[in-house]
Amino acid sequence: MTDLSPAEQLMKRIAAEFDTLSKQLKIIAKYVEQHQQELVLTKISDIAAACDVQPSAIVRFSQRFGFSGFSEMQAVFRGDFSKKAVPANNYRQRIRQIISTQPGELSAGDMTREFIAACQAGLDDLSVGINDVELEKAVDLLLKAENIYVLGVRRTFSIASYIVYALQHTHKRVHLISGLGGMYREQIRSLKEGDVIIAISFTPYAKETRYCVRAAHQHKAKALVITDSQLSPLSRYADALLTVKEGTAFAFRSLTSTICICQALFIALAYRLELDIEETKDLGGYDD
Repeated sequence: MTDLSPAEQLMKRIAAEFDTLSKQLKIIAKYVEQHQQELVLTKISDIAAACDVQPSAIVRFSQRFGFSGFSEMQAVFRGDFSKKAVPANNYRQRIRQIISTQPGELSAGDMTREFIAACQAGLDDLSVGINDVELEKAVDLLLKAENIYVLGVRRTFSIASYIVYALQHTHKRVHLISGLGGMYREQIRSLKEGDVIIAISFTPYAKETRYCVRAAHQHKAKALVITDSQLSPLSRYADALLTVKEGTAFAFRSLTSTICICQALFIALAYRLELDIEETKDLGGYDD
């Protein structure tokens, strides 16, 4: 298990103190959280313009977290990310260039390749930003859980369904909170201390997911949260927090990185449980 880097420690502190920040500083915090890689080269004036604040507000934000000024805070991110190769920017540039340089309408093949490039960019970001400490926490939660409840609403429902399918290859008792008939309250009611809820939610963070995670916390159950930001409203209830930023093309976010982290979680859990998982045999034409 690796220790948190200085940049990761700073982001964890920003997330923990987010609710105590002023409205202006919250805007800056969200920008910093979403642009950590770009921050190493971005000028303070550019950040101020993007946040619609004065540069002095960026300085106040830096000082709020113990730095003498913006340059000292920026050095933390520079020292962290200079150690990591980040090819994702090449993909992002390629995506933008496809649109700007196409003389006519994009073909289905062009759009497909662009979307694949967006997925690759997301996977590169995931590889660079993976938090080993939180991953170990997540596996430990699943390992010790008496019951595992899984929740994903709307576009993340397919991810939740996959996690349930995968975990059912273990001896764990696994439950999908489907909300069928609007019965989220009833399905979450049996959570108790010793259980774990896996909640997957991205901005704007479904109200059903927020309710269920709060209810799980009240029932003293643990929460493994998979979301897109440490500043997510779900993060305050997380006993393990995995952040995933998906690649986007044509204003459509992929699910590639999310399904990847979920598969990796299952494999890590299976390893800890020392499972011998056999390939599903032919069951009359059904796919594995």
